[in-house]
Amino acid sequence: MSAVELATPSGGDPDQDDLVVVKKVVRRTSTKRRVITGVLMVALGVLCVLGLGLGAHPGVSATFQLGQPDAAIGVPNLVLPARTAIVVLGVLIILLGLWQAVRGFGRRAMRWVGVVAGVAFIFSFLCWAATGQEGGASIDLVGLLSQSIFLATPLILGALAGILCERSAVINIAIEGQMLTGAFAGALAGSMAHNLGVGLIAAMIAGGLMGALLAVFAIRYVVNQIILGVVINVLALGLTGFIYDALMQPNQDSLNNPGFFSPIKIPVLGDIPILGPLLFDANIIVYLMYLLIIVIDVALLRTRWGLRTRAVGEHPKAADTVGINVLRTRYRNVILGGCVAGLGGAFLTIGAVGSFTKDISSGKGFIALAAVIFGGWSPRGALGAALLFGFADALGTLLSFISAPVAIPSSFLAMLPYLATIFAVAGLVGRVKAPAADGEPYTKE
Repeated sequence: MSAVELATPSGGDPDQDDLVVVKKVVRRTSTKRRVITGVLMVALGVLCVLGLGLGAHPGVSATFQLGQPDAAIGVPNLVLPARTAIVVLGVLIILLGLWQAVRGFGRRAMRWVGVVAGVAFIFSFLCWAATGQEGGASIDLVGLLSQSIFLATPLILGALAGILCERSAVINIAIEGQMLTGAFAGALAGSMAHNLGVGLIAAMIAGGLMGALLAVFAIRYVVNQIILGVVINVLALGLTGFIYDALMQPNQDSLNNPGFFSPIKIPVLGDIPILGPLLFDANIIVYLMYLLIIVIDVALLRTRWGLRTRAVGEHPKAADTVGINVLRTRYRNVILGGCVAGLGGAFLTIGAVGSFTKDISSGKGFIALAAVIFGGWSPRGALGAALLFGFADALGTLLSFISAPVAIPSSFLAMLPYLATIFAVAGLVGRVKAPAADGEPYTKE
């Protein structure tokens, strides 16, 4: 029986009849989603108990390092009986799934329940992986999380660039090209000037120029924004590759040897157990990322600029009627987004390895775009999504150094961040909505 048949006409006001139908449809959809979510959580818990729990070697403990040997304040290691911990965490996930299927959590509570279930599964997996070595492996948990932030930094900056553009209703498929150009310019300018600060500024300018190219063709010439983004990515790949082969590779010492920013430990804050090494012992680009997250989040939600940006992205015609210059707002935000993406590209060279190689971005711009979608076009959501993808990358690196109970192919480990991206975005199809005018050109009539 359909939802329309379930709705009993009131025999009076037609609007009241429509309201009854809508309530029935919403209630049925909500119940179906609640049950499906609960069943998936139960299945995840069963996988923990039967797959990871029974697959772990009995009598082996998993050791998690929570501090560093040279830390001012020592933190004892966390030692867990691996199989017992896996079973307990799996049962916890099953109980949460059963409650969700039968009763259901509220929308706000469900976010935290999802986080708890995800963390429980990850801990179960790490406990299982630790049992592959005799006596149990020791996992540097703080190091793993620190590496996750490090690997997520370019993704976060790329996602912030995407948010600035798409909140203004310009689709930015060109994040990859903007990051690649920024990485190239940062390494080249830093090498020529023997100054990393110059390289940082050059990377942002290069990214901004690619953003300006996107803005001109998308806004003024109304070119299809998806095709335009792909073309800019190909242009950036070809241009940087050609100059690298022609100039940088033959002259590595003078044109491709900028060095990289060293970590700067913030006094007092850097000595806080666990949080200090994670957040306050990083290079200048990571600290700039912290600042940009706060500034963009606050500005987008609590300032006049943010209100106008959101209005342009949702209803440009209405924004125009109240005096907002739609085209100028889009130009400005797309160029700013390019500068932020260029900063993310700089991290790949002068913030990490100290040199440029062809296609050094390796799809990170597309992962950043996925983080925008996964995060619901909000800075906070994109931050969480990028950290998830960065953790998947760091986890792959960790598993390549420890012997898990079952050998995991290195090619599969290299696929982890991309698999996480696919599953995350696929699970949100139809559940998240982009700005209403995203991708739609605007011209004054």
